Amino acid sequence: MGQWPGHNGPRTLAPLLRERCDALIRGSGFGRTLVLRRAAAAVLVGLAAALALIPDRASSPDNVVVAARDLTPGTVLGASELTLRALPAQVVPDGAARTTTAVLGRTLAAPVRRGEPLTDVRLTGSELTRAVTAKPDTMSVPLRLADPGIAALLHSGAVVDVVTVGERRDEPVVLARGARVLAVLEASTRTGERDGRLVLVALDPVAAARVAAASLSQTLTVTVH
Repeated sequence: MGQWPGHNGPRTLAPLLRERCDALIRGSGFGRTLVLRRAAAAVLVGLAAALALIPDRASSPDNVVVAARDLTPGTVLGASELTLRALPAQVVPDGAARTTTAVLGRTLAAPVRRGEPLTDVRLTGSELTRAVTAKPDTMSVPLRLADPGIAALLHSGAVVDVVTVGERRDEPVVLARGARVLAVLEASTRTGERDGRLVLVALDPVAAARVAAASLSQTLTVTVH
């Protein structure tokens, strides 16, 4: 029992399977089709298992710099305001900082929530200027307005004219037209500095130099478009 006629020992499973496959292949077309389908299915299952073992680059974590706490515009970033966090690569925003040294000492141009990744357009600098104006030669100029309350009416993207008093107080002088507000920073609390929030505006190079020079000795204000 357990033996085939003409054989001295028990049949093993492997030769039996080979013989059955050979019989199917030599048999009807249906048998051959069935074998081929099962073989293809086995290959596909093997490929799926292999692909499942390959790490997905899009879902692997990336280290990015995030705010360690809620931060206000005008904050000069120090080590205590920053931390690293691993985020899935597909949710990391463009322009995100990957090391704390890349943003240490930079000034925030907008409020940032705790845990929010720090990107280039959240910081004052050329990246923010280009993002707001879309002009590569535009320069940013800080303004301390004569009336601090005016700064509360401004927001990033607002268009203003920069104005100062002329030789006669009833004849104001427009220093620059069509300046784009980049950021409205919080008032400084350092001793010896004038009160009021600092307004960062974008201007072409000629107007930027004119406004910067006037701010050294003249009071400035803006009119809003």
